[in-house]
Amino acid sequence: MPVLDWTRTDLTAPMPDGSLGLRFDADAFAAFDLFMLRRTDAEKDWHPDQIQRARKLFDNSTQTTRDTLTRTIIAGLPGAEERYTLDVFRSALSRYLDIGASGLASHLADFIRAVIPAAVDAGVNLCIHPDDPPFPLLGLPRVLSTAEHVRRHFAAADVAENGLTFCTGSFGVRRDNDLPAMVRDFGSRIHFVHLRSTRREPMSGKGQCSFHESNHLDGDVDMIAVIGEFLWEERRRVRAGRADAILPMRPDHGHQMLDDLNKTTNPGYSAIGRLRGLAELRGVARTLGQMLMT
Repeated sequence: MPVLDWTRTDLTAPMPDGSLGLRFDADAFAAFDLFMLRRTDAEKDWHPDQIQRARKLFDNSTQTTRDTLTRTIIAGLPGAEERYTLDVFRSALSRYLDIGASGLASHLADFIRAVIPAAVDAGVNLCIHPDDPPFPLLGLPRVLSTAEHVRRHFAAADVAENGLTFCTGSFGVRRDNDLPAMVRDFGSRIHFVHLRSTRREPMSGKGQCSFHESNHLDGDVDMIAVIGEFLWEERRRVRAGRADAILPMRPDHGHQMLDDLNKTTNPGYSAIGRLRGLAELRGVARTLGQMLMT
């Protein structure tokens, strides 16, 4: 993901149970893009309905709200070390104006073909994380958001070591991604699993949808079906005698709750929320595993 790592507009969005979670508000992001960043030709990337909603949101916001949104998006990226000002950020974006999705995909393929021989020699599996969110932002291309993108990436170096980090939350934001089918299709080359669930939010009018991080067993991800497919993949690997039969997994992006509400934690990585998710996911895996054995 060029320039931006995973991107949200709110790092402490209130959830129905009183916990706090990560949220991407598409209208707020459009307001930032159009009226705060004032990116050249930004209006071409947004539906007229969304532009109208973004304008209303911007006009009704305070300077403090605008500053907070800007900091959340560019000044303190959750997954990176960069710290941008608006001017530096505009300069960083300009480097990608002439690259486009096909150019970025070509660069990625060149990189993979260059490094994969060393990975094969060293016995190291490479696994790429999907785009988050899995759609273009700020004119930046996206090259790993769909099943077709994954197939293209695998074809660049058709060896098992060129693999995938399967993030259910990232892929799950898109309605056109069938996650259980993707696990079946790509299972042999999935080397790391991030289990989290996102929920798309209804909107008034047309445009890019908003979403938030849901509880691990809620949201739009059919987590039970996905975990079931991963258990089948592990069984296939055991039968094939693979040394990497057990897939490494983590509960990702937990909510901030209970005592963690009083602590300073990295966004999405509070201890208690992820432990809750881990307990739920282990319960699903244990139950499905028992069913597979009967």
